[in-house]
Amino acid sequence: MMTQGLRFKEIEHKFVVDAHFDMARFRDVLTTLNPTRTGSVHVQDDYFLTEGGRNRRFVIRHRYDAELHQLTVKTLEADTEVRGEVNLDLGHHAGDQRAQVDAFLDQLGVTWRGTIHKDLTVWYFPDSEVVYYQASTESRSVRCVEFEATRKDSFADALATVQRYERLTGFDGAIRSRLSLLQILYPEVTELARIPQHPAD
Repeated sequence: MMTQGLRFKEIEHKFVVDAHFDMARFRDVLTTLNPTRTGSVHVQDDYFLTEGGRNRRFVIRHRYDAELHQLTVKTLEADTEVRGEVNLDLGHHAGDQRAQVDAFLDQLGVTWRGTIHKDLTVWYFPDSEVVYYQASTESRSVRCVEFEATRKDSFADALATVQRYERLTGFDGAIRSRLSLLQILYPEVTELARIPQHPAD
């Protein structure tokens, strides 16, 4: 369940981890919490910054993988704890529509585009999703853990859910990243979209 006001909001915390991250221990802890299901998938995300996106600070993402085929608008914020996110389900019935998406968005004035590949593992719970992934472009790569609230009765409740899973997995003392994955792998996006810097950065 979620309130109408939070329906199109993503509430999550992201942590950048290094190559020595103890994935086996992390997996074991999450398994003891009895996820409703788990999944692993390779994802290709194509990002587009349009003229309107630069002015209003949002990016458009096209995702096509074994589970999802979506066109998404995500806001670009100084802190990624809360972001606007609206997903359109394109379905798998017509296959990968990358060419159609490119042509469609070109009409909106694409000023920048980039692609991110992710290999991710997701643990699904009734109130949240916990994700570990390795993401890369042609020149950069990063490993991250994300905690996202999927039950959003209120912002306070959603944030408490995120913090509970952080605590249970040992991330409660870690410093989270306030940057989006797009900004981490494509730093130029911060300047192109004039994303304000968070005071803590």
